[in-house]
Amino acid sequence: MAEVPLHSTHLSLGAKMGPFGGWDMPIEYTAGTVAEHTAVRTSVGIFDVSHMGKVRILGPGAYEFANSVFANDIDRIQPGSAQYSMLCNEAGGIIDDLIVYLVGSEEVRFIPNAGNAAEVVSVLEELAPAGIKIENNHLTQGIIAVQGPKSIEVMQALGLPTDHEYMAFVDATWNGFAVSICRTGYTGEHGYELVVENDALVPLWNALLEAGSAFEILPCGLGARDTLRTEMGYVLHGQDISPDISPVQAKTGWAVGWKKENFAGKSALVSEKEAGPKRVAWGLAATGRGIPRAHMQVKNLNGEIVGETTSGTFSPTLQKGIALALLSQSINEGDSLVIDVRGRDLEVQVTKPPFVNAQPK
Repeated sequence: MAEVPLHSTHLSLGAKMGPFGGWDMPIEYTAGTVAEHTAVRTSVGIFDVSHMGKVRILGPGAYEFANSVFANDIDRIQPGSAQYSMLCNEAGGIIDDLIVYLVGSEEVRFIPNAGNAAEVVSVLEELAPAGIKIENNHLTQGIIAVQGPKSIEVMQALGLPTDHEYMAFVDATWNGFAVSICRTGYTGEHGYELVVENDALVPLWNALLEAGSAFEILPCGLGARDTLRTEMGYVLHGQDISPDISPVQAKTGWAVGWKKENFAGKSALVSEKEAGPKRVAWGLAATGRGIPRAHMQVKNLNGEIVGETTSGTFSPTLQKGIALALLSQSINEGDSLVIDVRGRDLEVQVTKPPFVNAQPK
């Protein structure tokens, strides 16, 4: 199992570690997942997400190549902006979802998921024409996410730029280190993701914690990251989306450039969209007591199976169970259903995420 450069730092902070995407990552620190979650919703938290991939597409025609492969239309954004996108297979399933950062015509950066980074790089290397370089920085760069309403104050305390818009990025320096500051995140709160070389990670992490002490900043693990993203209805690859789940089914079709001439999987996706998917994504909010988890059967009130949960957790904000699920096309918002939680029926209501009113912008 791989270790992030901040591994010993996490241990010194009392982190409980666990495997995720092939990496040994902090699940929670001494304050616990609920406290970490609450810190992000009310003040500020800091995450090490260095397990995520860091890739650059370089060379003449990099922009055109990226736009011919990724599902979203990069023509929708300008240099200095970011965009949620996906890499699909020819059947329309999602190989990975990722954030694309447009630098210019000869450079496009993107952040794939930890467990998929090698496969995404391999796919692009196979498709790339002569003159296009796929630069894999997975092991040489790290990412620190500063998330929460007070994230702007923490960043400013370090003299880092904070006034760029949501889904935009700027390249800057801090203490002689190059840092790419992205107004992105996975929590639903105002926040930043800082991409730096590995040797900057420890001093930057420590400086952010010190600057954030005035705002009761907490180091946060993957447990809080999961509860925060589920409250927002943000999908997780390998659960809510996968090579067997398409953007049409996952309701991420808003991130597909349907009018583009071509991209990987377009033909299959257009056909599925026209025919209508047999299952679609919904949120489920518990009306009874219980905590749903992934891969639990969802039934209608007649006991008929109508789908399966893809993610599930206890919402610290709402103080009840919530889930994401793939359900039969016959299900509608507001319907009452039940989740089979280890042999006991948990009553839920079908809803459209997000479950909470957060302010990422």
